[in-house]
Amino acid sequence: MKNTPLHTVAFCTPTPTSTIPTDQDQDPTRVVLSSRRRYFHTWALSTGSITKTTRSVPANSRHDLRSMESFSLAPDSTYIAFRGTSKKGGGSVHILSTATMQWISSCRIDSRGGLASFAWWADSTGLSIVGKNGEVSEYSVTMKRVLARWHDEGAVGTTVITLGGSSPQSLGCSRWVAIGSSSGIVNIYDRHSWSPTSTSASTSTTSTNTTAPSSEPSIPLRPKPTRVLDQLTTPISHLTFSSDGQMLVLSSRWKKNALRLVHLPSCTVYRNWPTDKTPLGRVSAVALSTDGAYLAVGNEQGKIRLWEIRD
Repeated sequence: MKNTPLHTVAFCTPTPTSTIPTDQDQDPTRVVLSSRRRYFHTWALSTGSITKTTRSVPANSRHDLRSMESFSLAPDSTYIAFRGTSKKGGGSVHILSTATMQWISSCRIDSRGGLASFAWWADSTGLSIVGKNGEVSEYSVTMKRVLARWHDEGAVGTTVITLGGSSPQSLGCSRWVAIGSSSGIVNIYDRHSWSPTSTSASTSTTSTNTTAPSSEPSIPLRPKPTRVLDQLTTPISHLTFSSDGQMLVLSSRWKKNALRLVHLPSCTVYRNWPTDKTPLGRVSAVALSTDGAYLAVGNEQGKIRLWEIRD
């Protein structure tokens, strides 16, 4: 891929519940690669062939997607979401099907400062999108509309949002929502109480003076966080849940050794690690192994350190 400096790379591997075809014409395991370009590539591992995808969104949306460098795959690899590049008065997320690499839908939010971050629901049917003003939009990809909007309490320059934990009763089957801000504050919300209901739209804030369908989530306009974490004092850059939803890693790249581990559902911060002598540096990347047994931390010196997590 000449003249294409890579920015984001991710495996696209269908799960047993995925709707991606897995016949001979569709390689089940691919790698999606993107850069600061108007196109992206997919690499079929079994054949080694590389496919370039261009003009994947409607013409009236291309002005908003001038670069495809930032994307996120749904948990089951059915969809891929690209972050729009417009910043004036809002932002957008564009969703494509990984089976055809064709546009499915787009969600635009109105937020002063633009879009901050977005995260897929656990069941891959939608996303939680947050603007820099702290307003969160719960967007359903299957229904192609925003189901609810709510505000993060005390939001000051929102930086990142992530979802974790499994709960069939919760919206998108994701129990926990963690939102970080530029002040170093992290709010944790429990979506378990946001179950589908037939209450009026005054609580779900989907519309005004109407009654929401029974499938609408009952989300207060300004819900109270389960826990407010103030251990860090610089902008939050990474929020990562373990696969079982029992641990949250939060970090900031703007200060040395700015990383904390949080136990769930108690929402308490571990005090025995990291210590003042833990050589973390300025954290630039964080990852937990699938089984939650290992934590990898990368820093701006180009080093990656691996720790074993013991019960």
